[in-house]
Amino acid sequence: MSGAILFLSGPNLNLLGERSPEIYGTETLADHERRFTAIVAPAGFSVSSVQSNSEATLIEAIHEARTKAVAIVFNPGALTHSSWALRDALEAFNGPKIEVHLSNPAAREPFRHLSTVAGAVSGSIAGFGALGYELAAHAVLARLKA
Repeated sequence: MSGAILFLSGPNLNLLGERSPEIYGTETLADHERRFTAIVAPAGFSVSSVQSNSEATLIEAIHEARTKAVAIVFNPGALTHSSWALRDALEAFNGPKIEVHLSNPAAREPFRHLSTVAGAVSGSIAGFGALGYELAAHAVLARLKA
């Protein structure tokens, strides 16, 4: 099997490595994408990466993925807790969808406990730092094989 996997990143993730390293670690978004790609590329998958601070751009990327990607790995950032529109867009995508968070939102402030997208994804990985993207790569590969 082959195809593209959309590696989608929401608001402020462009600041990874600089913003709150005690919570999110010191690796950059590019570091996470490289490690993810290193796992899925040998299985024949390419990675298409989109990061945006705009909800509309993220929704458009999901819509476009419907015809260009076989799976989505998505860290919606703070939009996790507020965007029903992202959930609706994800529901329209038929392939595997993995929600990733570097920190564990359930162990943080109460407003972070709700994930509006959780019901529209195949599974969620949270609280494992950089390892979360590696786990997501393995989860996507397993889902695509099934």
